[in-house]
Amino acid sequence: MENRTHPQYDVVIVGGGPAGLSAALMLGRSRRRVLVVDEGRPRNRFAGHMHGVLGRDHTSPLDLLAEGRRELGRYDGVELREGAVVGATPTGDADAAATGFLVELDDGATATTRHLLVTSGLRDELPDVPGLAELWGRGVFVCPYCDGWEVRDRRIAVLAGERPNPHQAQLMRQLSDDVVFLTSGRELDDAARSGLLARGIRVEERALARVAADAEGELAALELADGEAIPVDAVFVAPVPAPLDGLLRTLGAAHAEHPMGGSFVVVDAMGRTDVPGLWAAGNVTDPRSSVPFAMAGGNFTGAAMNAALVEEEIAEAVERANPAAA
Repeated sequence: MENRTHPQYDVVIVGGGPAGLSAALMLGRSRRRVLVVDEGRPRNRFAGHMHGVLGRDHTSPLDLLAEGRRELGRYDGVELREGAVVGATPTGDADAAATGFLVELDDGATATTRHLLVTSGLRDELPDVPGLAELWGRGVFVCPYCDGWEVRDRRIAVLAGERPNPHQAQLMRQLSDDVVFLTSGRELDDAARSGLLARGIRVEERALARVAADAEGELAALELADGEAIPVDAVFVAPVPAPLDGLLRTLGAAHAEHPMGGSFVVVDAMGRTDVPGLWAAGNVTDPRSSVPFAMAGGNFTGAAMNAALVEEEIAEAVERANPAAA
């Protein structure tokens, strides 16, 4: 794509993670002309391995994306471009069925597209604890199903999030009998506290000062405000999910509060937003999205977008064949 030109695509996809690449695969196999724009900063880039992904368990998430991009190379209509989408403007007639967008890239290039799919993911906003972010993905984790097996039978700490998350500690108790839950100043109700203590999970209410690493930079301990250190091998947290949805908000897509926290774009079962021609899939729509979940969402939404484009083409063909009826 030449700089400052306006090529026509059927779909521009914002984000080249599992959801975006899966959607591109479905669209490419339907002979659609697709542009995937990706910044190369997937949410799970901090993890050395991904887990719970059938056929790819304990492999690099970056290798999965590289393989996905390679597979897309066999489809002539799919173009991959490194960069960011910084803006999009609707170009379709508000009174017509056809939609369209003028998409702006961070290098000044522009492209026109019939439909726009946002699969830009989310950012994990970690608790403001010194040392925690530095060990993210290297001893500090979020998902018991993604990383719990690797620390089974080890010393595990679970930090309460903005809302207490004792269930996360209970999940880790399934994997180890040495689990401590730090309340981080949050109040626990009697049922949650009783459940933790009944299963041998220690409840620590003293304030956490920092997460300490050893001389090699590996997780070593949690240092409390009173100076005591709790040796640990893994820390699980409940970060606040922050969807990277600036483009969706700029285009006016409806949002709603999610039960797990945060405000997320509202999509129907196929990934449509309430803005004509604008779709979304993957983590940008739901904080619970794992790699298989994101892949499935992109797969389904890509197919749904092709079906929607076909419906537009049917209407256009009928209008051309019967101009008097238009």
